Amino acid sequence: QVQLVESGGGLVQAGGSLTLSCAASGLTLRGYTMAWFRQAPGKERDFVAAFSWSGTSPYYADSVKGRFTFSRDNAKNTVNLQMNSLKPEDTAVYYCAADRFGSSLYDQMSYDYWGQGTQVTVSS
Repeated sequence: QVQLVESGGGLVQAGGSLTLSCAASGLTLRGYTMAWFRQAPGKERDFVAAFSWSGTSPYYADSVKGRFTFSRDNAKNTVNLQMNSLKPEDTAVYYCAADRFGSSLYDQMSYDYWGQGTQVTVSS
């Protein structure tokens, strides 16, 4: 049974930092495109960042570029999202997602597996 479990969310002041982690079980990350999406209250779920199974560099939404860093450790079967210079508009539930040999990085419909989400709240 495949499971993605996010952790690391919490409450932080604007300008602060958080690191989210996503631990995968029941699958081997090698061969999976991994991504982070987020959903703010009353809004649709949006793309944040993705790391292709075949790529060497992650892709980011413009809104987080330069502030967030997405890393993956295939050996530990985990991915992390380092979030710096957080803003109140970053407040959302953050979800980890996996897509086997995925190429549609931004399309959430293409992802096969999702975590339960972790809440990030940034106070002003």
